This record gives sequence, C-alpha cells and structure tokens, in this order.
Amino acid sequence: MPTSRFEASSIKNKIKREEIARKQKKEKKQQKLQRRLALAKEEATNPAAKKRRQLQNVPRTLDNTREFDPSILTANPSTSAAAASSSSAHPEAKDPSASTSQNDATQDPSQQPQDESLADISSDPFASYFSGEIDPTVPPKVLVTTSPKATRVTYEFCEELVNVFPGAELIRRKKGKGFEMGRIAGWAADRGYSHMVVVNENMKKPNAMTVIYLPNGPTAYFRLSSIELMKKIEGHGRSTDHFPELVLNGFVTRLGHTVGRLFQTLFPPMPEFQGRQVVTFHNQRDFLFFRRHRYAFRSTEKVALQEIGPRFTLKLKSLRKGLPAVTNLGEVAKDLEFDNFQDMPESSISKDTAQGKASNADTAEHDESMEQDEGESENQKGKKKSKTLPPKEDEYQWVWKPELETSRRTFFL
Repeated sequence: MPTSRFEASSIKNKIKREEIARKQKKEKKQQKLQRRLALAKEEATNPAAKKRRQLQNVPRTLDNTREFDPSILTANPSTSAAAASSSSAHPEAKDPSASTSQNDATQDPSQQPQDESLADISSDPFASYFSGEIDPTVPPKVLVTTSPKATRVTYEFCEELVNVFPGAELIRRKKGKGFEMGRIAGWAADRGYSHMVVVNENMKKPNAMTVIYLPNGPTAYFRLSSIELMKKIEGHGRSTDHFPELVLNGFVTRLGHTVGRLFQTLFPPMPEFQGRQVVTFHNQRDFLFFRRHRYAFRSTEKVALQEIGPRFTLKLKSLRKGLPAVTNLGEVAKDLEFDNFQDMPESSISKDTAQGKASNADTAEHDESMEQDEGESENQKGKKKSKTLPPKEDEYQWVWKPELETSRRTFFL
C-alpha cells in the first residue's frame, strides 16, 4: 500500500495533536525564511535577478486592472503594445507618410484623438485662468458658506477651509426665502468672486460640498466624509499665509481633468515656495483624498513631511454646466391683452373710433417727448452692468448612478 501523508488531525489525543501541529507550523516558517534569505543573498550579488523578479511579481489590484475607458486621455496599454509589436515585425517600413496613413487606418475608434482633447482644454470655462490673463500674485476670491441653519461643527470646518484657500471668505448664510444657492452665486459673481463653496449639513454633520466656478459654472457636487480637523491631528503643524503648492494625482479621464482643473483654479497660479506648504488632491478609485503638509528639511539630503490639516474625502456625485437652478425665480410679466370688439354693435364701434382719432392728435406731441426721455434712460441703463441670473432648470453634464458601476474595476475620474 502507498504510504499516506501524516496528518496531525488524525491523532486522537488533543494535547499531542496540538503540539505536533505547532511543530509543523514552525518548520514551515523556518523553511520559508531560509528560502527568502537565500534569495536575498543571491540578489545582492546579481541585481539583474532582483529587477527581473520585481517585473514578474506585479500584484493585481483594482487600480492597475481598471477597465479601459475611451475618455482616458493617456494611451491604451493594449493598443500601444500592439503598435510596438507591429513596428518590430515590419522594420522595413521607413516612409513616414506610409506609417501615418497606416496608423490612421488602424486607429481604434474608441480612443480619443489628442487634438480633440487639446481643443476641449483650450475652450473650457477655466481657459482664462491658464492663459495668463489674471495676475498670478492675486489669489482667487472664494466665497465659503453653509446650508441653512448650520451648526457649530460645520462652521468649524468652514473656518479651516478658509485657512486652506488663500483668498477665501466665510459669510454666514441667512435664513428665509430668497437665499437659494443659485441666487447667492449670482450675487457673488456680480461682486467679483471667482468661486463659491457651499458645505451642506445633515444630522448636524457636514456631509456634502458644492464647488461653483463663477460666473458661468460648472457646478460640482461632492459627497463629503472622513473629516478630521487640525486640532484632532496629532503633531500637526501651523499654517502660514504663503500660497501653497498644489499636487493633483490620478485625474486621467476627460471628466477627471475637468474636476482637477476646477480645484486648480481655487489656488493662485504662482506658489510661494518659502512657505514650504503643499496641498494634495489624490484620486484613488474615484475617491479624492485631501491632505496638506509642510516640508521639514532635516538636513541638506533628508526631508520630512509634517501634516497641517484638515483631512477629508470627496466623491463626485454630479457635474452641472451652469450655476445651480432656481425654480421659483421671478418670471417676466405677460403682455397686456386688449379686446378686439368683435361682439359689440357697429354703432358703438364707430363712435369709439371717432373719439380715438381726436385723442390721437392731442397726444402726438406728448409721445415724442416721452420717446426722447426713454432713449436717455435706456442709454443710462446700458452703462450699468447686467446682473448674473441663475437658470431655471439644471443642465447636468455627468451624474453618478449605481448602474454605471458595472464592476469593481470601473472608475470615472
């Protein structure tokens, strides 16, 4: 009979069974340790073997196995690998015109052309910020407010947001009608504000944040979670009034570029490096992690990071093209309607027309003087700036829905 493998579970004595199981587990750990030590000794003398092992042993994560989205502005790994293999298989094709025509013929229609993405970036609402039209030494004016009837916790978080954005100002939201978010955005746009940040509250805790780019949008709505204020971070540093650096990680799609450029416009284009402050928006699986640190130079070769705070996490829920809509905005009055006298007798109509002709001659001079006065008043009104009015209906550019996430590897930013 073939010898069967010895199993500790076959021992009936519990104490002896546990003792042998511990010995077997310890032996397995020792064998694994010896293999690792031998591999480390071999790789110390042969660095190429270590690089080869690291290239082969790449862990599969949700990030590096995400489903390819046609709106990704970077190259598709599969198409680039296929292009490299085709170029190696046909080295004799050296004519550039032939190669370009071949690439056009074999281009994947799901990929975004580079010139199209550049045209979108050059014509988006943030083009004036990146074209150099604004003064880089002047921070953008940011209005920070809350939802109606906010509590102390929300105001504490808003005060720290004012500390994060260099040109921010906190204004408490008034109670009552007429203070809708769209009306406040129009009011802020007429007074020179470039952004508006609204922190929403639910169950006496901040749960959402709306970022509006003034005066014409877009409007981004985020879910807000994992808030930690500066006073709750152990060993945190103190912030200064210097303009911070900005780091944006992981925004690779066209929607992600729009969100990243929106956050970029909240800060001045030219940071002040002597302040040694850096603000990070890190996108991982469509969660935006906010962190703020300070560089701590220990020596000429070593540098450390000291966190300043606060911490919070955002998740995009919707993106609207314009300002938030106000459904009960005052409508234009209807034109006056006059009776056409169809049901009246002819005798009464003739009398009314005769009286109308006599009165028209008397009011002709008065109408001329009124037209002159109206022309002067219209010229004065033309000199005044037109008010920024919110729309009556929201026009969504992107809205998150549960059915959009077809798998755990589907991401949109």
